[in-house]
Amino acid sequence: MEKKKFSIKNIPGWAVMLAVFATLYFTGLHTEAIGQVQRLLLATGIKKANVTEETIPANTTTPTESSGSSMAGAGFKMRTLDGKTVSFESLKGKVVFLNIWATWCPPCIAEMPNIQSLYDKIGSDKIAFVMLSVDEGGVEKVQKFIDKKGFTLPVYMPTSQLPQEFYSNAIPTTFIISPEGKIVGKQEGMAEYDTQEVRDFLQGMVK
Repeated sequence: MEKKKFSIKNIPGWAVMLAVFATLYFTGLHTEAIGQVQRLLLATGIKKANVTEETIPANTTTPTESSGSSMAGAGFKMRTLDGKTVSFESLKGKVVFLNIWATWCPPCIAEMPNIQSLYDKIGSDKIAFVMLSVDEGGVEKVQKFIDKKGFTLPVYMPTSQLPQEFYSNAIPTTFIISPEGKIVGKQEGMAEYDTQEVRDFLQGMVK
């Protein structure tokens, strides 16, 4: 009986796809691959951010409304990647763009380049960007990711419990906080932020 010669053409398509996904998973590249696909989705313009007050759920309260404090995130502490501790309240008086993300989150990876672009274009010391990483792998993991991507965004990690007003059912989630300390915008899930609408919204609150 004549033996059949092996040919890659004889390998079922599902087996090839399984091998590809397995390789991506075990090399840790699956997050990056998914993020790239989702970045293409953002590039179509169908996921533009809507961070006006209309996006805030009716049951969302800030400390100003619930506990008499003067700013959302009052008491919250975070640190820079070089170890400097920062009080969230120290940002009062500025417009705050707060993005909660993680290196293991594909949608976070997808939207970060356009947040970097927004940051580059804003160019105002009265608008503070807070890229808050909730990674549990330590600062080294986050620093390695930021260095690899070449991002210059201000990145922080929490050193105290996340305030209740910043809780969300999704990651990433972005909050816009007014100079008075009130949450005036919220976007759950990935979105495109480098738009004229978002730039005008942020700059319109600058005093």
